Amino acid sequence: MQPLIRLEHISAAYDRKTVLEDINLTVGERDFVGIIGPNGGGKTTLVKLMLGLLKPTGGAIRFYQEGKEVPEISMGYLPQYTTIDKKFPISVYEVVLSGLNKQKPLFRPFTKEHHEKARAVIARMGLEGLEKRPIGQLSGGQLQRALLGRALASNPQVLILDEPNTYIDKRFEKRLYELLEEINRAHTIILVSHDIGTVLRNAKTVACVNRTLDHRPHAEVTDEWIEAFFNR
Repeated sequence: MQPLIRLEHISAAYDRKTVLEDINLTVGERDFVGIIGPNGGGKTTLVKLMLGLLKPTGGAIRFYQEGKEVPEISMGYLPQYTTIDKKFPISVYEVVLSGLNKQKPLFRPFTKEHHEKARAVIARMGLEGLEKRPIGQLSGGQLQRALLGRALASNPQVLILDEPNTYIDKRFEKRLYELLEEINRAHTIILVSHDIGTVLRNAKTVACVNRTLDHRPHAEVTDEWIEAFFNR
């Protein structure tokens, strides 16, 4: 498995308080990494480091394409539901289309192909008929689907999802993981979740984070290993 992201001896801190320490993690092509750990253990911080939203206090983050180191790779991101401003005046269609911003020059309109792609993603997310609806009028599950559509619109090499099944209705939750299995055939997925059962049902490898990190194949995950990390 060729590497896509490599974290080498990474440390991170907030307000001079160390959150992550000496983190080593390699994420490969078409991997499905499940990230678990206790609240406050550093899961979201780890994601922010990979996305470049936070700079490490130590160590290096490297990106690769076809085995060669590159400055960056394309990543789609579904943030935690609680970080979304539902009062922002934007429609479902505009949310999904905004996922294609990096594929057009600044100040240039979206092309016909961009609009076709947005419509296809909306259909895939089961949001047909809601294109013009403001996000403030959506249910929690509908909003999550719109945000997942935005993350997928650009066809990223890596899709990062932070607690994706929060507020998603059970009917779409099943469809979500079917979609992720399908997406994973061509793309790498990093899934952060407090729901250990969901991670173990879907991930190929599991990273347990609690200030430090241990990463192992799904087949080597044991209850004792998880409990040891959670109770440190």
